Amino acid sequence: MATSKFKTVAEYFAKQPEDTQKTLLALKKIILKTAPNAEELINYDIPAYALVKGGKRDKQIMIAGYKKFAGFYVGTGILQNFAKELSEYVVGKASVQFPNNQPLPEKLIIEIIQFKKKQIS
Repeated sequence: MATSKFKTVAEYFAKQPEDTQKTLLALKKIILKTAPNAEELINYDIPAYALVKGGKRDKQIMIAGYKKFAGFYVGTGILQNFAKELSEYVVGKASVQFPNNQPLPEKLIIEIIQFKKKQIS
C-alpha cells in the first residue's frame, strides 16, 4: 500500500504555490458552504470532501493544485450537464481546470456540487 505524501489538507495547501493556495482555499470554502457536513480528507494524495460520511471516491469531490490552475474533480456523469456554462474552461470527463489567475465561478460551482449531492442521495 502506498504511503500518502500528505496527512492533512492544510499540509497539502501549504506545499502549493501562493496563487494555487488561494484558488484551493476558495474552492474549499465554496465546497464547505454548499456541503457543510462534508468530511475533509486526503484521498489519492489530494484534498477530498466526502459528501456522505465515509463516502468513497464516487461520493467525494476532490481538488488538486497545479502551477497554473486548480483541478476540481466531481466524478463522471455530471459535467456534461453544465457543458455550456463550462465552455471557457478545460473540462475532462470528470474534472474542470480553474485557472489561478481568474475568479472562480462560485455560482456555477455551487450548482455542480448541488447536482452531485442530488445524484448520490
